[in-house]
Amino acid sequence: MTRTAGKKQSKPKVATARAKKTPADVGEFTASSSAVRGRSVEVKRPLAENELVILTGMSGSGKLSALKAFEDLGYYSVDNLPIDLIPAFADLIRQSPETNRAALVIDVREGSHLDRFPAILRKVRQTTSTRLLFLEASEEALLRRFSETRRPHPLGRIDTIRRSIQSERKLLEPLRNIADVCIDTTNFNVHELRAHINGLFQPESGEKNLLISSISFGYKNGVPQEADLVFDVRFLPNPHFIPEFRPLTGQDEKVVRYINRFPETKEFIQKIHDLLLFLLPHYVQEGKSYLSVAFGCTGGQHRSVMIAEKMQALLQADGYQVKCLHRDMPR
Repeated sequence: MTRTAGKKQSKPKVATARAKKTPADVGEFTASSSAVRGRSVEVKRPLAENELVILTGMSGSGKLSALKAFEDLGYYSVDNLPIDLIPAFADLIRQSPETNRAALVIDVREGSHLDRFPAILRKVRQTTSTRLLFLEASEEALLRRFSETRRPHPLGRIDTIRRSIQSERKLLEPLRNIADVCIDTTNFNVHELRAHINGLFQPESGEKNLLISSISFGYKNGVPQEADLVFDVRFLPNPHFIPEFRPLTGQDEKVVRYINRFPETKEFIQKIHDLLLFLLPHYVQEGKSYLSVAFGCTGGQHRSVMIAEKMQALLQADGYQVKCLHRDMPR
């Protein structure tokens, strides 16, 4: 890319395999029980001949990891391109025979200039197929990532990390509202984020390219806000009241056998399995590429754990990608 006049203090950086990686950059994401603001929206479109993907979102949400995934898909990838250069960059993508797909990152590092981005995006979309991808995560997940990496928040060192995250979320809300795709990375690790990007942006893939999270939780700690579907399994007999089972979990064979003794258990599993097999293809058809299915009991230790793991096994046997998360199970 030829040099173009722009901000001297913020030079574009091309993502390479040699770039230094930290857990926040590469998406070392773990499960979190905290609330997630908003509901993710996804729109999957046919692959354009010339396409520009603009990545933005919260600091620590995995934007650099996502950018690396785009680079592996063959996109020319640039980090922190000044927004005033985006129209010229889009022209380059449209006119170049070698570089017809590109991905770039803009974020809160742009400062007050970020206010002009919606108008710039509208201008670019008049000539170039452009998608805006917004990455976010729960407040607690972002706090944990900044704590693990010990990196300062880009909004500054004066305020606390929590307040900086809250301020950043407010500043980026207008961009989230106009995004084509919003991805919540709270429960994603680097491999799952990469698979998710591949599922959304690689050439058309099979109908089972849907990442499913089967989550167990305890109602006493609240319902997971990231859950798309929630099922209450407190109608099943509670192993907690049997002293032998109290210290065990739904992963222990004795507890599994006990819960399976009841005919309503098997009937419930069969009906939910049938319901999901009906729903999943329709979700894929509407452009959804990940789904969180949560099962709740009182404490999140026995019944919900057993059901979540059983549903994971059944859906995996059906050919779906499924991970199992136990939010409240004792470790």
